[in-house]
Order: sequence, then structure tokens, then C-alpha cells
Amino acid sequence: MIDYDGLMHANLAQVFGERNAGRRIEAIRALYAEDAVLYEPHAAAKGHSAICEAVTALLASLPPDFVFRAVGPAVGHNGAGRLQWRSGPPNGPVAVTGTDVALFEAGLIRSLYVFLDPAGSH
Repeated sequence: MIDYDGLMHANLAQVFGERNAGRRIEAIRALYAEDAVLYEPHAAAKGHSAICEAVTALLASLPPDFVFRAVGPAVGHNGAGRLQWRSGPPNGPVAVTGTDVALFEAGLIRSLYVFLDPAGSH
């Protein structure tokens, strides 16, 4: 049985919330299939190193104090899970919201689709 909530919260915290690339790649290796694909609205990255580089670029584009927080538990069934999240300063207003949708295989993330909500919808 897949622990959708545990795996998707770990991905949000240990991959997208980790600014240290060395710790992030270790988390990616533990959470993602070797040939996994990260799909962002305007780009895709395949494999552990490419996913780590894509997250590095994403984090570099955000203010250094931005954090990602889950909005409730992740839910899933039949190998697919989703987690809603928000990002912004730790004690400030929410700047962006979205949803991650992951497809799992053998307990690992096979593909992750990042959906960003339209501006003004948070």
C-alpha cells in the first residue's frame, strides 16, 4: 500500500523545500524512480540530476525566505496522488498556490505534475 500522504509531504519538504542541493538529491534518490519525470507548466526534467537542477532553478527564482506548506493531507488511490500546497514568506501572505499530482510505481514517484493556480486565486 502506498503512503501517499507521507511520500508527497516528504517530496514537498525534502525536495522543494530543501535549498541544499546535496541533501535534495539524496531525497530525490529516495523518493523518485531513477527515470522519473518532473513536469512543470513550461518545462520537464527527466532523471534524478535533472529534477534536482530544475528545483534548484525554481528555488533560485523565489525569494530566499519563501517556504512551501501543504494544505491538508495528500490523497491518492490506484497509484496516483495529489497534494495541494501554498508558498510565500514564513509569516507573510501566500504568494502562490498549486497542486502536485504524482504517479507512483513500486512505491516511488514515477512522474510529478506541478499545477500552479492562476494569480489571484489564493
